[in-house]
Amino acid sequence: MVEQSCDRIFEQLTSQLEEIVPAFGVRAFFVDGTSVRLAHSQPLCQSYPPGSNQHGEAHWPLLRMLVAHDLETGLAMRPQWGPMHGLQAVSEQQLLETVLDRLPSGSVLVGDANFGVFSVAYAAAQHHHPALLRLTLARALRLAGGPLQEGIDRPILRRPSRDDRKGHPGWPGEAWVRGRLLVRQVQPDNGAAPFLLYLFTTLPTGQDEIFKLYGQRWNIETDLRSLKSTLELDQLTCTTPEMVAKELDLAMAAYNLVRAITCLAAQRTGLPPRSYSFTRVRNVIQAFAPLVAAAQVPQEAQKYLDQMMYYVQQAKLPKRGRKRPSYPMKVWSRGASFPLRSQ
Repeated sequence: MVEQSCDRIFEQLTSQLEEIVPAFGVRAFFVDGTSVRLAHSQPLCQSYPPGSNQHGEAHWPLLRMLVAHDLETGLAMRPQWGPMHGLQAVSEQQLLETVLDRLPSGSVLVGDANFGVFSVAYAAAQHHHPALLRLTLARALRLAGGPLQEGIDRPILRRPSRDDRKGHPGWPGEAWVRGRLLVRQVQPDNGAAPFLLYLFTTLPTGQDEIFKLYGQRWNIETDLRSLKSTLELDQLTCTTPEMVAKELDLAMAAYNLVRAITCLAAQRTGLPPRSYSFTRVRNVIQAFAPLVAAAQVPQEAQKYLDQMMYYVQQAKLPKRGRKRPSYPMKVWSRGASFPLRSQ
């Protein structure tokens, strides 16, 4: 029931907040994976075994979680997760293949180099989702069949390797994906040295729009920060796998409701939804939600709701004309030494 409620909230909000990427005419979803630390209990250690190293087994059970967030609105699909360690450990690519049927139809799938493998591209094509995936240098060289240079825009027929087929024995013999290999030199915003960026995409649009779309991938990192820091999903406190599932799903439902209120405020002001602070909007909702719920008549509830929306519209992110300087690196000084006590 919790899963169905979470899915229904997501479906209703995405249908009402029809924010598309203008250059593509469809939605774009960024995908990424993260780890979540769980409470130490016997049921959780059995379902999500702790990791280990040369010093022995770790204390905290860990799970690997995959999220998919809408580029424009920030709305998030119900996450998918599995063990991070042990015999049943799952990869981010495996988790992604199991959730593609829950993405809105025709949505663009955007992923970093960890998702730039053939299995992800093929699964996206099978579910009729255009893909935009970053490639590692080794994969880009293999696809190009020669040296990589600035400005490459080459049609590619991507086929699985022997290892790909070994991991997916059910693929048909004619499994392939038709797309493009794009190479461009990009300049990082932090002033670091320019580098060549390699992308594989099944989108037919121009290079500028594609690289601009991938340039917004950092939004998924800030969304994960909101989930793990603001909503405190970095460390769960429940002690059974069933409660872990409920806590993760309901946290995502709460996240989506905050994003929905943000989108309503953005529609009134004409600003992009991502120009608002998630934490500040969440705090405003927490302050006004009890007043709205306790209202005796609809007019009173509407009054509090209007006040809430007013303060939400003030929760804009600051416009910084320049980057804030980083603090100089410092180290803790050694403690004071004391003289030896005489006998």
